[in-house]
Amino acid sequence: QMMAFRAKILHVIVFGLIGVTVVIYSSYFTGPVLLYHIDTERSRNITNTTSNHHVVPSSKANIDIGKSPSSSPVVLIGHQNAAAVKVQQENQTLDKTAQGILTETLYQSGYNIPNVDLCPELGTKLKLVVGIMSAPSHLEARMAIRQTWGHFGQRRDVSLAFMLGMSRVNTINTATFQESQIYGDVIRADFLDSYDNLTLKTVSILDWVDNYCSKAKFVLKTDDDMFINFPHLLTFIDKHANAKRTIFGRLARKWKPIRNRKSKYFVSTKQFSLSVFPDFTTGPAYLLTSDIISDMFKRALKSTYLKLEDVFTTGIVAQSIDVKRVHINEFINKRIPFNICNIKKSISIHMVKFHEQFDLWKKLLDGRSKCK
Repeated sequence: QMMAFRAKILHVIVFGLIGVTVVIYSSYFTGPVLLYHIDTERSRNITNTTSNHHVVPSSKANIDIGKSPSSSPVVLIGHQNAAAVKVQQENQTLDKTAQGILTETLYQSGYNIPNVDLCPELGTKLKLVVGIMSAPSHLEARMAIRQTWGHFGQRRDVSLAFMLGMSRVNTINTATFQESQIYGDVIRADFLDSYDNLTLKTVSILDWVDNYCSKAKFVLKTDDDMFINFPHLLTFIDKHANAKRTIFGRLARKWKPIRNRKSKYFVSTKQFSLSVFPDFTTGPAYLLTSDIISDMFKRALKSTYLKLEDVFTTGIVAQSIDVKRVHINEFINKRIPFNICNIKKSISIHMVKFHEQFDLWKKLLDGRSKCK
Protein backbone atom coordinates (compact mmCIF):
# COMPACT_ATOMS: atom_id res chain seq x y z
CA GLN A 1 0.00 0.00 0.00
CA MET A 2 2.84 2.32 0.85
CA MET A 3 4.40 1.67 -2.57
CA ALA A 4 1.07 2.32 -4.33
CA PHE A 5 0.63 5.59 -2.43
CA ARG A 6 4.10 6.73 -3.40
CA ALA A 7 3.45 5.80 -7.03
CA LYS A 8 0.26 7.96 -7.07
CA ILE A 9 2.15 10.90 -5.58
CA LEU A 10 4.89 10.52 -8.21
CA HIS A 11 2.28 10.39 -10.99
CA VAL A 12 0.67 13.60 -9.70
CA ILE A 13 4.03 15.36 -9.64
CA VAL A 14 4.96 14.14 -13.11
CA PHE A 15 1.61 15.17 -14.61
CA GLY A 16 1.90 18.53 -12.83
CA LEU A 17 5.31 19.16 -14.33
CA ILE A 18 4.01 18.17 -17.76
CA GLY A 19 1.12 20.62 -17.36
CA VAL A 20 3.39 23.47 -16.38
CA THR A 21 5.67 22.69 -19.32
CA VAL A 22 2.73 22.77 -21.74
CA VAL A 23 1.58 26.15 -20.40
CA ILE A 24 5.05 27.67 -20.69
CA TYR A 25 5.55 26.18 -24.13
CA SER A 26 2.21 27.55 -25.36
CA SER A 27 2.78 31.02 -23.94
CA TYR A 28 6.18 31.21 -25.59
CA PHE A 29 4.61 30.96 -29.04
CA THR A 30 1.36 32.78 -28.43
CA GLY A 31 2.91 35.63 -26.42
CA PRO A 32 4.77 37.37 -29.30
CA VAL A 33 1.70 37.15 -31.49
CA LEU A 34 -0.39 38.73 -28.79
CA LEU A 35 2.20 41.43 -28.19
CA TYR A 36 2.38 42.12 -31.91
CA HIS A 37 -1.39 42.36 -32.05
CA ILE A 38 -1.44 44.83 -29.16
CA ASP A 39 1.34 46.97 -30.68
CA THR A 40 -0.39 46.93 -34.05
CA GLU A 41 -3.66 48.10 -32.55
CA ARG A 42 -1.78 50.77 -30.57
CA SER A 43 -0.05 51.98 -33.72
CA ARG A 44 -3.34 52.15 -35.54
CA ASN A 45 -4.87 54.16 -32.74
CA ILE A 46 -1.93 56.58 -32.69
CA THR A 47 -2.07 56.97 -36.47
CA ASN A 48 -5.78 57.56 -36.42
CA THR A 49 -5.45 60.08 -33.61
CA THR A 50 -2.69 62.01 -35.39
CA SER A 51 -4.60 62.13 -38.64
CA ASN A 52 -7.42 64.00 -36.95
CA HIS A 53 -5.16 66.97 -36.18
CA HIS A 54 -3.26 69.54 -38.22
CA VAL A 55 0.39 68.76 -38.83
CA VAL A 56 2.55 70.88 -36.55
CA PRO A 57 5.17 72.91 -38.48
CA SER A 58 8.62 71.48 -37.84
CA SER A 59 9.95 74.75 -36.44
CA LYS A 60 7.24 74.81 -33.75
CA ALA A 61 7.58 71.11 -33.03
CA ASN A 62 11.30 71.50 -32.51
CA ILE A 63 10.83 74.20 -29.90
CA ASP A 64 8.85 71.80 -27.72
CA ILE A 65 11.03 68.76 -28.32
CA GLY A 66 14.13 70.84 -27.82
CA LYS A 67 13.32 71.30 -24.13
CA SER A 68 15.12 68.03 -23.54
CA PRO A 69 18.89 68.62 -23.66
CA SER A 70 19.49 65.11 -24.98
CA SER A 71 17.13 65.59 -27.89
CA SER A 72 19.03 68.22 -29.88
CA PRO A 73 20.30 65.80 -32.58
CA VAL A 74 16.75 64.47 -32.97
CA VAL A 75 15.40 67.99 -33.29
CA LEU A 76 17.96 68.78 -35.95
CA ILE A 77 17.27 65.70 -38.03
CA GLY A 78 13.51 66.17 -37.83
CA HIS A 79 13.79 69.80 -38.85
CA GLN A 80 16.18 69.11 -41.67
CA ASN A 81 14.15 66.27 -43.10
CA ALA A 82 11.14 68.56 -43.26
CA ALA A 83 13.22 71.37 -44.72
CA ALA A 84 14.93 69.08 -47.22
CA VAL A 85 11.62 67.74 -48.51
CA LYS A 86 10.24 71.24 -48.86
CA VAL A 87 13.40 72.47 -50.49
CA GLN A 88 13.51 69.66 -53.02
CA GLN A 89 9.89 70.27 -53.94
CA GLU A 90 10.59 73.95 -54.47
CA ASN A 91 13.77 73.17 -56.35
CA GLN A 92 11.81 71.29 -59.02
CA THR A 93 10.57 74.70 -60.15
CA LEU A 94 14.08 75.50 -61.35
CA ASP A 95 13.52 73.23 -64.34
CA LYS A 96 11.08 75.87 -65.55
CA THR A 97 13.47 78.80 -65.22
CA ALA A 98 14.25 78.72 -68.91
CA GLN A 99 10.68 79.96 -69.40
CA GLY A 100 11.53 83.11 -67.46
CA ILE A 101 10.57 83.10 -63.78
CA LEU A 102 10.97 85.93 -61.31
CA THR A 103 13.51 85.25 -58.58
CA GLU A 104 10.95 85.94 -55.87
CA THR A 105 9.04 82.88 -57.13
CA LEU A 106 11.99 80.68 -56.18
CA TYR A 107 13.46 82.46 -53.19
CA GLN A 108 12.23 81.95 -49.65
CA SER A 109 13.70 84.25 -47.04
CA GLY A 110 14.91 82.72 -43.80
CA TYR A 111 17.69 80.61 -42.32
CA ASN A 112 17.71 77.40 -40.30
CA ILE A 113 21.17 78.47 -39.07
CA PRO A 114 21.13 82.30 -38.96
CA ASN A 115 24.05 83.11 -36.62
CA VAL A 116 22.95 86.72 -36.32
CA ASP A 117 25.51 87.28 -33.56
CA LEU A 118 28.13 87.53 -36.29
CA CYS A 119 26.95 91.10 -36.73
CA PRO A 120 26.35 92.91 -33.43
CA GLU A 121 24.56 96.26 -33.54
CA LEU A 122 23.74 95.72 -37.23
CA GLY A 123 27.43 95.99 -38.05
CA THR A 124 27.87 99.57 -36.86
CA LYS A 125 31.53 98.96 -36.02
CA LEU A 126 32.31 96.69 -38.96
CA LYS A 127 34.52 97.72 -41.82
CA LEU A 128 33.89 94.52 -43.76
CA VAL A 129 31.52 91.55 -43.92
CA VAL A 130 32.79 88.52 -45.85
CA GLY A 131 30.27 86.05 -47.25
CA ILE A 132 31.98 82.86 -48.43
CA MET A 133 29.96 80.61 -50.71
CA SER A 134 30.56 77.02 -49.59
CA ALA A 135 28.96 73.64 -50.24
CA PRO A 136 27.82 71.59 -47.24
CA SER A 137 30.37 68.84 -47.98
CA HIS A 138 33.32 71.26 -48.23
CA LEU A 139 34.37 71.02 -44.59
CA GLU A 140 38.07 70.73 -45.45
CA ALA A 141 37.94 73.95 -47.45
CA ARG A 142 36.24 75.80 -44.60
CA MET A 143 38.72 74.47 -42.04
CA ALA A 144 41.67 75.54 -44.23
CA ILE A 145 40.25 79.06 -44.51
CA ARG A 146 39.63 79.26 -40.75
CA GLN A 147 43.27 78.34 -40.14
CA THR A 148 44.68 80.79 -42.70
CA TRP A 149 43.22 84.02 -44.09
CA GLY A 150 39.93 83.48 -42.26
CA HIS A 151 41.78 84.44 -39.08
CA PHE A 152 41.04 88.04 -39.97
CA GLY A 153 37.44 87.32 -39.06
CA GLN A 154 38.61 87.58 -35.44
CA ARG A 155 39.14 91.31 -35.86
CA ARG A 156 36.49 93.49 -34.27
CA ASP A 157 35.96 95.38 -37.52
CA VAL A 158 35.59 92.26 -39.68
CA SER A 159 32.91 89.58 -39.76
CA LEU A 160 33.33 86.39 -41.78
CA ALA A 161 30.68 83.76 -42.53
CA PHE A 162 30.25 80.70 -44.72
CA MET A 163 27.00 80.69 -46.71
CA LEU A 164 25.47 77.25 -47.31
CA GLY A 165 22.27 75.68 -48.53
CA MET A 166 20.80 72.33 -47.49
CA SER A 167 22.34 69.00 -48.48
CA ARG A 168 20.32 66.03 -49.72
CA VAL A 169 22.32 63.92 -47.24
CA ASN A 170 20.94 64.36 -43.76
CA THR A 171 24.13 63.26 -42.00
CA ILE A 172 25.92 66.15 -43.70
CA ASN A 173 23.22 68.56 -42.53
CA THR A 174 23.68 67.26 -38.99
CA ALA A 175 27.46 67.66 -39.24
CA THR A 176 27.03 71.22 -40.53
CA PHE A 177 24.85 72.07 -37.56
CA GLN A 178 27.50 70.70 -35.19
CA GLU A 179 30.17 72.64 -37.08
CA SER A 180 28.18 75.82 -36.59
CA GLN A 181 27.83 75.08 -32.88
CA ILE A 182 31.63 74.92 -32.62
CA TYR A 183 32.70 77.82 -34.84
CA GLY A 184 29.63 80.04 -35.03
CA ASP A 185 30.47 81.19 -38.56
CA VAL A 186 27.99 79.22 -40.69
CA ILE A 187 24.81 80.67 -42.18
CA ARG A 188 22.49 78.13 -43.77
CA ALA A 189 19.38 78.81 -45.83
CA ASP A 190 16.51 76.41 -46.51
CA PHE A 191 17.05 75.95 -50.24
CA LEU A 192 18.92 73.03 -51.76
CA ASP A 193 22.64 73.63 -52.23
CA SER A 194 23.35 73.14 -55.94
CA TYR A 195 24.95 74.84 -58.92
CA ASP A 196 21.57 75.93 -60.24
CA ASN A 197 20.89 77.62 -56.90
CA LEU A 198 24.08 79.67 -56.74
CA THR A 199 22.12 82.82 -57.50
CA LEU A 200 19.74 82.07 -54.62
CA LYS A 201 22.81 81.80 -52.40
CA THR A 202 24.00 85.26 -53.34
CA VAL A 203 20.49 86.67 -52.92
CA SER A 204 20.48 85.05 -49.50
CA ILE A 205 23.73 86.82 -48.58
CA LEU A 206 22.21 90.14 -49.64
CA ASP A 207 19.10 89.32 -47.61
CA TRP A 208 21.13 88.42 -44.51
CA VAL A 209 23.27 91.57 -44.67
CA ASP A 210 20.22 93.73 -45.32
CA ASN A 211 18.47 92.34 -42.23
CA TYR A 212 21.31 91.82 -39.78
CA CYS A 213 24.37 93.78 -40.92
CA SER A 214 23.12 96.80 -42.85
CA LYS A 215 25.50 99.28 -41.19
CA ALA A 216 28.73 97.54 -42.17
CA LYS A 217 30.82 99.53 -44.65
CA PHE A 218 31.70 96.88 -47.28
CA VAL A 219 30.64 93.35 -48.23
CA LEU A 220 32.97 90.86 -49.93
CA LYS A 221 31.32 87.98 -51.73
CA THR A 222 33.74 85.13 -52.42
CA ASP A 223 34.04 81.34 -52.71
CA ASP A 224 35.67 78.64 -50.60
CA ASP A 225 38.28 77.88 -53.28
CA MET A 226 39.67 81.41 -53.11
CA PHE A 227 42.74 82.79 -51.39
CA ILE A 228 42.16 86.31 -50.09
CA ASN A 229 45.12 88.57 -49.34
CA PHE A 230 43.44 90.22 -46.37
CA PRO A 231 46.06 92.85 -45.58
CA HIS A 232 45.91 94.05 -49.20
CA LEU A 233 42.10 93.95 -49.19
CA LEU A 234 41.86 96.05 -46.01
CA THR A 235 44.32 98.57 -47.44
CA PHE A 236 42.18 98.77 -50.59
CA ILE A 237 39.06 99.37 -48.48
CA ASP A 238 40.75 102.16 -46.55
CA LYS A 239 41.69 103.87 -49.82
CA HIS A 240 38.12 103.64 -51.10
CA ALA A 241 36.33 104.38 -47.84
CA ASN A 242 34.24 107.10 -49.47
CA ALA A 243 33.06 104.99 -52.40
CA LYS A 244 29.31 104.88 -53.02
CA ARG A 245 27.06 102.51 -54.98
CA THR A 246 29.97 100.56 -56.43
CA ILE A 247 31.06 96.98 -57.03
CA PHE A 248 34.80 96.38 -57.31
CA GLY A 249 36.22 93.27 -58.97
CA ARG A 250 37.45 91.73 -62.21
CA LEU A 251 35.23 93.16 -64.92
CA ALA A 252 33.97 90.94 -67.73
CA ARG A 253 32.96 92.95 -70.76
CA LYS A 254 30.73 92.17 -73.76
CA TRP A 255 30.05 88.55 -72.87
CA LYS A 256 27.33 86.91 -74.92
CA PRO A 257 24.71 84.47 -73.60
CA ILE A 258 25.03 80.85 -74.71
CA ARG A 259 21.90 79.68 -76.50
CA ASN A 260 22.87 76.00 -76.77
CA ARG A 261 20.41 74.05 -74.62
CA LYS A 262 22.98 71.33 -73.96
CA SER A 263 25.37 73.78 -72.34
CA LYS A 264 25.67 74.10 -68.57
CA TYR A 265 25.52 77.86 -69.13
CA PHE A 266 22.47 77.91 -71.37
CA VAL A 267 20.39 81.09 -71.22
CA SER A 268 17.05 81.28 -73.01
CA THR A 269 15.77 84.43 -74.70
CA LYS A 270 12.95 84.48 -72.15
CA GLN A 271 15.52 84.75 -69.38
CA PHE A 272 17.62 87.36 -71.17
CA SER A 273 16.61 88.62 -74.60
CA LEU A 274 19.58 90.83 -75.53
CA SER A 275 22.59 89.55 -77.45
CA VAL A 276 25.21 90.85 -74.98
CA PHE A 277 25.25 90.77 -71.18
CA PRO A 278 25.82 93.96 -69.22
CA ASP A 279 29.40 94.25 -67.97
CA PHE A 280 29.73 92.30 -64.73
CA THR A 281 32.35 91.41 -62.14
CA THR A 282 33.31 87.74 -62.16
CA GLY A 283 31.88 85.65 -59.36
CA PRO A 284 34.84 84.20 -57.43
CA ALA A 285 35.33 87.48 -55.55
CA TYR A 286 33.88 90.98 -55.68
CA LEU A 287 33.51 93.82 -53.21
CA LEU A 288 30.32 95.82 -52.73
CA THR A 289 29.71 99.08 -50.92
CA SER A 290 27.00 98.42 -48.36
CA ASP A 291 24.75 101.27 -49.52
CA ILE A 292 23.57 99.15 -52.45
CA ILE A 293 22.74 95.95 -50.56
CA SER A 294 19.09 96.66 -49.84
CA ASP A 295 18.38 97.94 -53.36
CA MET A 296 20.23 94.98 -54.88
CA PHE A 297 18.22 92.51 -52.84
CA LYS A 298 14.86 94.06 -53.66
CA ARG A 299 15.62 94.40 -57.36
CA ALA A 300 17.01 90.85 -57.55
CA LEU A 301 13.68 89.47 -56.35
CA LYS A 302 11.86 91.35 -59.10
CA SER A 303 14.30 90.22 -61.81
CA THR A 304 14.07 87.15 -64.05
CA TYR A 305 16.05 84.33 -62.47
CA LEU A 306 19.38 83.40 -64.01
CA LYS A 307 21.61 80.71 -62.56
CA LEU A 308 24.72 82.58 -63.73
CA GLU A 309 25.20 84.24 -60.36
CA ASP A 310 27.75 86.89 -61.31
CA VAL A 311 25.99 87.89 -64.54
CA PHE A 312 22.68 88.15 -62.71
CA THR A 313 23.87 89.98 -59.58
CA THR A 314 26.68 92.28 -60.69
CA GLY A 315 25.52 92.65 -64.28
CA ILE A 316 21.77 92.62 -64.83
CA VAL A 317 20.63 93.64 -61.33
CA ALA A 318 23.43 96.14 -60.73
CA GLN A 319 22.92 97.89 -64.07
CA SER A 320 19.17 98.16 -63.54
CA ILE A 321 19.70 100.27 -60.40
CA ASP A 322 22.68 102.29 -61.69
CA VAL A 323 25.43 100.62 -59.67
CA LYS A 324 28.97 101.24 -60.92
CA ARG A 325 31.20 98.24 -61.64
CA VAL A 326 34.89 99.03 -61.42
CA HIS A 327 37.68 96.81 -62.71
CA ILE A 328 40.48 96.13 -60.23
CA ASN A 329 43.52 94.22 -61.49
CA GLU A 330 44.32 92.80 -58.06
CA PHE A 331 41.14 90.71 -58.17
CA ILE A 332 42.81 87.93 -60.14
CA ASN A 333 39.88 85.48 -59.89
CA LYS A 334 41.78 82.77 -61.74
CA ARG A 335 44.55 80.31 -60.97
CA ILE A 336 48.04 81.75 -61.28
CA PRO A 337 51.52 80.53 -60.27
CA PHE A 338 51.78 80.60 -56.49
CA ASN A 339 54.98 82.59 -56.26
CA ILE A 340 55.45 85.14 -53.51
CA CYS A 341 55.13 88.19 -55.73
CA ASN A 342 51.83 87.03 -57.25
CA ILE A 343 50.46 86.30 -53.81
CA LYS A 344 51.49 89.60 -52.26
CA LYS A 345 50.34 91.76 -55.18
CA SER A 346 46.90 90.19 -55.55
CA ILE A 347 43.71 90.61 -53.53
CA SER A 348 42.10 87.36 -54.65
CA ILE A 349 43.34 84.16 -56.32
CA HIS A 350 40.98 81.51 -57.65
CA MET A 351 41.05 77.69 -57.83
CA VAL A 352 43.04 77.17 -54.65
CA LYS A 353 42.71 73.68 -53.18
CA PHE A 354 42.22 73.42 -49.44
CA HIS A 355 45.71 72.06 -48.77
CA GLU A 356 47.26 74.84 -50.88
CA GLN A 357 45.80 77.54 -48.64
CA PHE A 358 48.51 76.85 -46.06
CA ASP A 359 51.33 77.31 -48.55
CA LEU A 360 49.93 80.61 -49.83
CA TRP A 361 49.32 81.82 -46.28
CA LYS A 362 52.90 81.00 -45.28
CA LYS A 363 54.29 82.84 -48.31
CA LEU A 364 52.08 85.86 -47.64
CA LEU A 365 53.36 86.12 -44.09
CA ASP A 366 57.00 85.62 -45.03
CA GLY A 367 58.56 88.97 -44.17
CA ARG A 368 61.94 88.06 -45.64
CA SER A 369 60.78 87.86 -49.26
CA LYS A 370 60.40 91.06 -51.23
CA CYS A 371 58.94 91.86 -54.64
CA LYS A 372 60.13 94.54 -57.02
